[in-house]
Amino acid sequence: MEERLIRSARVLGPLALLGVAVWLGMVVFVAPVERVQGVVQKIFYVHVPCAPPAYLGFILTAIGGLGFLRTRKEQWDRLALSGAEVGLVFCTLILLTGPIWAKPVWGHWWVWDLRLTSTLVLWFIYMAYLFLRAFVIGSDAARTLASVYGIVGTAAIPFVYYAVDLARGSTLHPSSPAREGLPGLMAATWVVAAVALLLVFAYLLVRRLEVARLEAQLLAREPAR
Repeated sequence: MEERLIRSARVLGPLALLGVAVWLGMVVFVAPVERVQGVVQKIFYVHVPCAPPAYLGFILTAIGGLGFLRTRKEQWDRLALSGAEVGLVFCTLILLTGPIWAKPVWGHWWVWDLRLTSTLVLWFIYMAYLFLRAFVIGSDAARTLASVYGIVGTAAIPFVYYAVDLARGSTLHPSSPAREGLPGLMAATWVVAAVALLLVFAYLLVRRLEVARLEAQLLAREPAR
């Protein structure tokens, strides 16, 4: 499985590049300027589509953890680590682009809104996962601990996704575009953005898997001390 995923990079790379080109072209030339927020609203097409890849990366961390606990095969552990790292990249982009959009619209860089706060907590959960991996390299017990942590961490994802509903009107965030609905060209641009970023996610994931496998091979060749 891992070998097939790594080989897919040859196809995923050009597809991701094409997807990004179409996405940016639609954001600049096709998506209409929103009447109230103006051109700054177009950050939406970067900010919101980063969420599915972030969630997917963290879910893959749980899948990899479950696979490792069941089979004890290192390829599952590498999938878990790669998913967490790439997912965290997209989660970081969410947290960076949000304030850029919020300042001109809400008048503040940051508010302790439930969606914002829960996303920040999610970021810390997986940053802690990476710190755990960095400090406990190599041992089977460490991989087991990281696998359990990665599985438990996914419990935060539904909370983040449904934070707007849980806030019961006390949040500045709208519902997700898939549930709320968007006008035609806005919806089309959002879909293209989501597909493009998922392709970028897939490409980064398989490249990170390749690096992780090479690291494991080098570690196996090192003489015991």
